[in-house]
Amino acid sequence: MTLTVPLFSLNQVSADRCEWLVPGMLKEKVHLLIKSLPQKIRRHCVPIPEYAAGFCERNDFGKGNFLDAVIADIREQKGLLCKTTDFKFETVPVHLTMNFKVVDEHGRQLEMGRNLASLRAEFGGQARESFQRIASAEKLALLDTNPVAIKQAGVPEDKSVRNAGKPATANVQTGAAIPAFKQENLTAWTFDSLPELLEVQQGKQTLIGYPALVDKLTHCHIEVFDDPDEAARIHRMGMRRLFALQLKEQIKFLEKNIPGLQQMGMQFMALGSQEELRDQIIQVAIESAFLQSPLPANSGEFNKRRDEGKARLNLLANEIARTAAQILAEYHSLPKKLQGIKAHAQAAADMQAQLQMLVTKHFIAENDFTQLSHFPRYLKAITVRMDKLRADPTRDQKLLAEWNSVAQAWQRHPRKTGVDADPKLLEFRWLLEELRVSLFAQELRTPMPVSVKRLQKVWESLQR
Repeated sequence: MTLTVPLFSLNQVSADRCEWLVPGMLKEKVHLLIKSLPQKIRRHCVPIPEYAAGFCERNDFGKGNFLDAVIADIREQKGLLCKTTDFKFETVPVHLTMNFKVVDEHGRQLEMGRNLASLRAEFGGQARESFQRIASAEKLALLDTNPVAIKQAGVPEDKSVRNAGKPATANVQTGAAIPAFKQENLTAWTFDSLPELLEVQQGKQTLIGYPALVDKLTHCHIEVFDDPDEAARIHRMGMRRLFALQLKEQIKFLEKNIPGLQQMGMQFMALGSQEELRDQIIQVAIESAFLQSPLPANSGEFNKRRDEGKARLNLLANEIARTAAQILAEYHSLPKKLQGIKAHAQAAADMQAQLQMLVTKHFIAENDFTQLSHFPRYLKAITVRMDKLRADPTRDQKLLAEWNSVAQAWQRHPRKTGVDADPKLLEFRWLLEELRVSLFAQELRTPMPVSVKRLQKVWESLQR
């Protein structure tokens, strides 16, 4: 089964939908996947052909992730918990995976393969550029969702979507011209509300676009993206820049008056410059003051959020700076202390890895501020652990084995970072940090009860 994908739509192909192939091939695929399971699970699904046929009847074709649907079906029908790693995908014939043929605007083949993620890694950037060229040709039409303007231009508005309580969309036909607000060199919210979704007809194909404010340092543009997650990430940065541009003088004052910045800059030197540290503090202060969800959707909401947050910005920046100072004070002495326990290679390597995960070049910007407030305790726990290690290395080795018994499953699990991170996996990551405190520096206390058994149960629940 080969799916021909125009380059401009590569990033919009649903990987989940493609896993289902077509209805006529579904039974065979389920049959062979079940057959690849370990015997202790597989024996409960016999006769396998009948089970596969039943799966096809019980499940809505193409709904959700295919493998998740198989796992859920086995759990519901047989009361068995199986994991993705239980399936031997290498035993499934290649004809039961979708083949993707990527073509350019002239229909010429650029590449062909069965791994959609690899194709996107190679051509995703070009695909986005191709999509944006198409969108930019309709930019004025896309960005104006004013009903009067749409009506005057003769473009049908998708009222069924709006009336259903879903994000507003504008259905724009090629060649439609709608009078629009200025969408470049923006330093204030001088444009109409942005829809969350846009429909653009490219020949017989309907493309979905996601408009976003784009940070251009001294101003913002509005551009349309082919990926909702990428659009959301970029829009948040653009929104942050727009607030900063509205508060230029206040930001300039903050840049010169962050308390303790020079001392922090010296402690941060191994990771980055003082200016980079300063910019992170101000960035997080702006996000805390103005970017709480839901983000402003029109000029009225933007201006109200700006006026409400303006009075709190300096206080927030000072609070973030104090937390950063505590973290860097604990962090600064640790590399030298770690040199003193080189004889305990396993423990030293583990603490070094922990330190590198906690305090990165962008540790202030990358972590939720509430979570940052726990960092001084996590770092202090490393020092406490070092002191106890010298007195009883065997105890440390035993506790590290206990911690690893829970942590290794999380470490092996594929994870995304930033805005794409799974909140549950991120929460588990911080539970692991609390478990370190509980095991190695119990006297520093944890905000909630944690233990190896508790975390094992939490991890098992995440796999269901």
